[in-house]
Amino acid sequence: MEQINVELIFNWLDKATEMMQEHLNETYLDSLPAAIELLMDDTLFDNLDKDLASKLSEVEAIKIEAYSPVDIRKAIQLTILKGMKDSTQPNHLMTPEAVALLVGYFAEKLTQDKEELRILDPVCGTGNLLTTVISQLNKQTEAYGSEVDPTLIQIALTSANAQRINIELFQQDSLRPLFIDPVDLVIADLPVGYYPDDLRANEFELKATEGHSYAHHLLIEQSIHYTKDDGYLIFLIPEFLFSSEQSDQLHSFIQKYANIIGVIRLPDSAFKAGKNVKNIFIIQKKGEKEAPKQPLLVNLPSLKNTAGMNDILEQMNEWFRNYQEQYMQ
Repeated sequence: MEQINVELIFNWLDKATEMMQEHLNETYLDSLPAAIELLMDDTLFDNLDKDLASKLSEVEAIKIEAYSPVDIRKAIQLTILKGMKDSTQPNHLMTPEAVALLVGYFAEKLTQDKEELRILDPVCGTGNLLTTVISQLNKQTEAYGSEVDPTLIQIALTSANAQRINIELFQQDSLRPLFIDPVDLVIADLPVGYYPDDLRANEFELKATEGHSYAHHLLIEQSIHYTKDDGYLIFLIPEFLFSSEQSDQLHSFIQKYANIIGVIRLPDSAFKAGKNVKNIFIIQKKGEKEAPKQPLLVNLPSLKNTAGMNDILEQMNEWFRNYQEQYMQ
């Protein structure tokens, strides 16, 4: 039934987006937010060009209220994936669903002692990672997302609204000051590359000694800055993070300001291209609590390997039970 629901929503969004794309002569992704808004509120048809409204009225209507937020999120994911097929920017790739669910698992384990939670994604893109994680947290959340790309943040906004998830979004360069108070949890699928604004980069401890600084290094520093003492940060990082140029500087910085909670190596099969493989890196901003004597170090099998995954999950659950007893009280 879930698959049927997802297909119904996707088919409506896909047809509506394609019609808008053709009529307005813009990209599929640029047309998607308006299609999502129409799906949520059919009174918006009254504001459309008559020819476009007439074409859209031929698409079989569906009632968005009849579907779960998960169905809606998965359908929107499919439209985003379609729109990104021809994208030339690797940092615009959406976090895979299975990986986002894993981040949600770790977020839930690390914050199980909290009834309310402030959460930030400083590079939220289309909002898929953030909404996936929030949907797994059985608690009141105050969520924030930042994204510089206007198309992606429009998709994030309409997608969150469609899923009935409240997120405050900022369209800005996330390495500039964020006008929010520190949060309990940061999650981020870090974009990899150089940061072009050397003047701004000079304000960070992790600035390069010469040439451009790494944006992903600066984002780690910025994220720690906006995290409460003893708060957690869950990053999706490139495999080469601690073996690349400037990595010694990054390692020293993390030792100074954070405790390493865990490193989870994700299987290559979780990503479409080998060069896009990332790992999950979990740290805690230093405060009153001690660092675990033994961080969680995991090499995940293929996510399709049910028996292997069940065994690993059992081991991780046991690690978190011990961690909660010793360090989260």
